[in-house]
Amino acid sequence: MDYLYAFLVGGGICVIGQILIDKTKMTSARILVLFVVVGCILGGLGIYQPLVDFAGAGATVPLPGFGNTLAKGVMYEVDQNGLIGALTGGFKASAAGITSAIVFAFLAALVFNPKEK
Repeated sequence: MDYLYAFLVGGGICVIGQILIDKTKMTSARILVLFVVVGCILGGLGIYQPLVDFAGAGATVPLPGFGNTLAKGVMYEVDQNGLIGALTGGFKASAAGITSAIVFAFLAALVFNPKEK
């Protein structure tokens, strides 16, 4: 059942994104930023965590999950180190994911020889 819940929640997030692309004049970049900001706000308010507990990777892998990770990291660091944690917490919490994305994108570029359009 965990796979089904992850699929439904992750798919629902994708459906929302597709509806925004089809029905609004928002660019893809603005929709991506909207998803991260909404995830950060919902994470900061504690609303996103029950969705993560229910759907697992279906809620943490999409962009709102990244915003949730940033919010959790900031809140943790502020509790531990005070106001300076507001500047460092998001970086610490998301460093592994960002590093992985950069490394794997670099490796894919080496393997597949990208070309400009």
